[in-house]
Amino acid sequence: MHSVNICDLAILLIEPSSTQLKVIMQHLRQEGISNIEGVHNAGEALAMLQNHRPDLIISSLYLPDMTATDLLERIKHDDALSEIPFMLISSESSHKVLDAIRQAGVVAILPKPFAPRDLKNALRTTIEFIDPQEIDLEHYDIENVRVLVVDDSSLARKHICRVLNNMGIVRITQAVDGKQAAELFTEAQDQFDLIITDLNMPIMDGQELIQFIRHDLGNSIIPILMVTSEDNQTRLSNVHKAGVSAICDKPFDPQTVKEMLFRVLEA
Repeated sequence: MHSVNICDLAILLIEPSSTQLKVIMQHLRQEGISNIEGVHNAGEALAMLQNHRPDLIISSLYLPDMTATDLLERIKHDDALSEIPFMLISSESSHKVLDAIRQAGVVAILPKPFAPRDLKNALRTTIEFIDPQEIDLEHYDIENVRVLVVDDSSLARKHICRVLNNMGIVRITQAVDGKQAAELFTEAQDQFDLIITDLNMPIMDGQELIQFIRHDLGNSIIPILMVTSEDNQTRLSNVHKAGVSAICDKPFDPQTVKEMLFRVLEA
């Protein structure tokens, strides 16, 4: 049971359009949220963040002074602000454009306009970040679960590690690409209980890493969870054929990750 409710959230909303700002505020108030500060650009948001730390930042993608992707990267590189969940509301549909903010660690992406159900789900995801609950496993002591996290984005690795830490998983080794992960796993297969990997990486991608582990090393036991923003169904089908245990979208819902971890670790 979470100790924080949706209605308790303090939100910083960044929206250039005064009309859209009012519309989104109205939707938030319908969810019971009253503590909402609205600004029109990233500069105003950064100035406000120096004196006030909200529970959640919600932003449009295209701001007058920078994009939400640029803003999120600045926030994630500021130790005092990096833990604040960041949600995007945008009508942008380009996979390439949205992938950059997915990699930076956005907690949710809502279309514009969005359905009330989608907003409610995104707010529940935020609660999972703010007030995390440890995963309860029958066959593992969660603090002793050993995880290899593989992603070429340092922000993405940091985001995944935070989610895992929130679940009680603290024994985490990081690799910057599939090649480094393959070397680490070859040296000490018995030192890992789980691999979490991205798909699109240089040198050796996630699919090649899975094929190396499953076929070259002959290890069919280690659970492999892929967290990816890839939407090409042919590529995803090939990943399934390579032997992935489960695939999760970016951005991901921590509750979904918990359920996947429970399934692959307790199998």
